[in-house]
Amino acid sequence: MLLTIVSFVVLLGVLISVHEFGHFVVAKLVGIQVLRFSLGFGQPLFQWRRGETEYWIAWIPLGGYVKMAGLEEEGMVGELEGGKANVAIDPKRAFDQQSLPARMAVILAGVTMNLLLAFAINSGLVAIAGDARLALMPVDSVTVSQLPSGAEPLATLQRGDRITRINGDSLKTFDDLDEKILTGPEDLRFQVAGRTEPIVVHVARTRAARLKLARAIVPLYKARIGALMLGQPAQKAGLRVGDVVVRIGQDSIASWRDMVRQVRASPSKPLALTVLRGDSLAHITVTPAPTDSAGEHFGVIGAAQDLPTERVPVSLAASLRIGVRITEVQLVTTVTMIKQLVLGQTSPRELGSVISIAQMSGQAARRGLDDFLNFLAVFSVSLAVLNLLPIPVLDGGHAMFLIAEAVRRRPLSPQLRLRLTQAGMLMVLALMVVALSNDVIRLLR
Repeated sequence: MLLTIVSFVVLLGVLISVHEFGHFVVAKLVGIQVLRFSLGFGQPLFQWRRGETEYWIAWIPLGGYVKMAGLEEEGMVGELEGGKANVAIDPKRAFDQQSLPARMAVILAGVTMNLLLAFAINSGLVAIAGDARLALMPVDSVTVSQLPSGAEPLATLQRGDRITRINGDSLKTFDDLDEKILTGPEDLRFQVAGRTEPIVVHVARTRAARLKLARAIVPLYKARIGALMLGQPAQKAGLRVGDVVVRIGQDSIASWRDMVRQVRASPSKPLALTVLRGDSLAHITVTPAPTDSAGEHFGVIGAAQDLPTERVPVSLAASLRIGVRITEVQLVTTVTMIKQLVLGQTSPRELGSVISIAQMSGQAARRGLDDFLNFLAVFSVSLAVLNLLPIPVLDGGHAMFLIAEAVRRRPLSPQLRLRLTQAGMLMVLALMVVALSNDVIRLLR
């Protein structure tokens, strides 16, 4: 519990500080008077003043804000931000007195900083620790029906066999195996540990055939538990991140596929799990939740797989390219999830609140510093995307005000801006209530 609390505080503290620091710095650079820089909403727990700016750490740790001259909202929004700043205002340095590009730069500075933070984390991890790639594991099985023509000899591979070389080239990661299969010549020679003769296959050099070959070889990954979904059977039964399932009932579990097969076949049926937790065994009973999808009825427990990885050193230039690619994937994934929610393809019941975020940050911290930093990067991207939604009170809403001003060639009236901002605040609060209710229901279910 303590690790979860600490990791959550660090997560929010870093992300909010970086986001608001972006607004703060750009506002200062373009000459806008900054009245207050606050981490958190409501009245301050700690406060000090330097020059013309008040600095607060407020008691509601669900965000932060930069109060600028000309944007001193009254009413509900103003009270949430702690009321008016006790600073004399220079009308010439008010937000609305600056050029439209300058104001847009200030509004977009927060999300830009969150994206830059994610890129810095993603690139920095790769530059320092190496590129994370799937570890080369023994063979679990071969999907014979998926083997392309000419690859039939690979059906002789048995569970536990280790492929060590392809055409004389040694393999360090599972990605190496994929690469050699996809880019190798028509004749591929698979050297297997313990066998004197290689397995030789002759496969056409078409991408479709090579992908089928690569996907037919299933690696043996232990049934190691990764992230747990709040309120789902695995979390409620007491499974923990890092647990390795070694037995279900009387059946030995050698791989993740073994476990998934038993879980899917047992909806609503209690399963007696024996798990390796550190150096000792624990016995846990979990009942898979019944699920229907694509005409199938099966069980799920709400646990992700913890895949083993190897860090492979790369150059600084490569780490920057990889950082861009990872950040892009995180960005696309977040946008897709929001799109599905807006289009009704995902139920609002899937929304999570600070409870879910705290739980996920704690799980990531337990898996190690790398995983926590990865989660920090993912959440930083998510925060950037969410802030760009065209909802007044968010950065995207303020950007829409400026776009409307550019189109109309005059700004919206302060009264209209205030009403829209208050409506946006009510919308955000309603979403927060829904998300919090979801988490409470999941915990009590």
